[in-house]
Amino acid sequence: MSDPNNEPTRNVSIDVKHVTRVEGHGNISISVREGEITKLQLAIVESPRFFESFLRGRHWSEAPHITCRICGICSVGHTTASVHAMEAACGIQVTEQTDLLRKLILYGEELQSHWLHLYFLAVPDYFGVGSVIPLAETHPEVVRRALRMKKLANDICGVVGGRHIHPVAIHVGGVSHTPRDNELLGLKQRLEDCRGDLKEMVELFSKLEVPDFNRETEYVSLKVVGNGEYAFYNGDIVSTKDPSPTKVADYRQRVVEEVVQHSAAKHCRSPSSSAYAVGALARFNNNAEQLHPDAQKVADELGLKPICFNPYHNNTAQLVETVHCVEASIELIDKILTRGLKSEPLVPPSKYERGAGAAEVPRGLLFHEYGVGSDGKIDMANLIIPTGQNLANIEADMHALTPKLLASGMGKEEMTLQLEMLVRAYDPCISCATHFLDVEWEE
Repeated sequence: MSDPNNEPTRNVSIDVKHVTRVEGHGNISISVREGEITKLQLAIVESPRFFESFLRGRHWSEAPHITCRICGICSVGHTTASVHAMEAACGIQVTEQTDLLRKLILYGEELQSHWLHLYFLAVPDYFGVGSVIPLAETHPEVVRRALRMKKLANDICGVVGGRHIHPVAIHVGGVSHTPRDNELLGLKQRLEDCRGDLKEMVELFSKLEVPDFNRETEYVSLKVVGNGEYAFYNGDIVSTKDPSPTKVADYRQRVVEEVVQHSAAKHCRSPSSSAYAVGALARFNNNAEQLHPDAQKVADELGLKPICFNPYHNNTAQLVETVHCVEASIELIDKILTRGLKSEPLVPPSKYERGAGAAEVPRGLLFHEYGVGSDGKIDMANLIIPTGQNLANIEADMHALTPKLLASGMGKEEMTLQLEMLVRAYDPCISCATHFLDVEWEE
């Protein structure tokens, strides 16, 4: 219990080895002594994966097919950022048809990842269970709906990309496979039918109690200036602290990478030396006015308004984005069918230089940069992923949240849950079925 003045008096030790992640492992270590945080680290301890290194010496055309293997969930996002970067380096301007198909498959990935995170990784916290498995018995209709929705999103990726994961049809210079009209019409019908599932999903999340925690944060994302499109596929870099647009080619003016002693993953900060956040909430805070009207309506229903500084509401922003992506995909399919699809050759390079590309993947802003030598071989690569950009900000949130939890007199189980939910809200590559925060109290 807290003292009569509500001051934190407990000593807490959190020492977690090997936080389970899709791409590796990390440690969480927190020590509080007499109410003061003496240590707080979110350390990524996995070995480097060396994608930037083994890209060097490979042919320019191989970059997207190699880098999409970085992640099995964001493979389309890595492909998108990769082709953007390589096309900038090679002086390639793709066709309108290529852009339309690439946007559609990227919408599909946003949907499948958001629905996976919200239903299977986030919702169990609010139902007081450790995974989605118990919900299959207590709430079977919710689980069936989740599986139905995720299958639809996977099928969008499969129809456009040639397979559900690691697309084979998206290349530097174009798209090698054009979907059949009946495939697109089938997807459109299923997307329209999905509106009912989305309505049920919004009703479910409207009943969940989001933790009350706010910390002023800089939110960084892409923004499309001019045509009103909510930025996923392209745009300039903006933030809530500096809304002036910066071209992706100049991304190093916005993102500063630093090596930290306790982590094998670099941390990122803005030029002002502050940690920042990327992801669905960052996109919403910068681009809410560009959402589809139906998505804006859902945001209002859920009480989400920019600028929101509650990181737990990244889940809410993801849900709002799924409404947008469903409606945007329907409109995009109509545009593709009206325009008509035809077989197009890949556009060849006109130069070999250096180029940067970006995309908004489910977890936030992703950068790829390549240099290509005169022999057509890659001679440099730099990749900055969203989870890496969020690490410093997660630590900053934990620094602010931990004293509040202690001062509230909260028990160790509830404190553990709140900290788990904070990390999960960022949607990093963490297996939420694992109880990765083990709180030990020292009285």
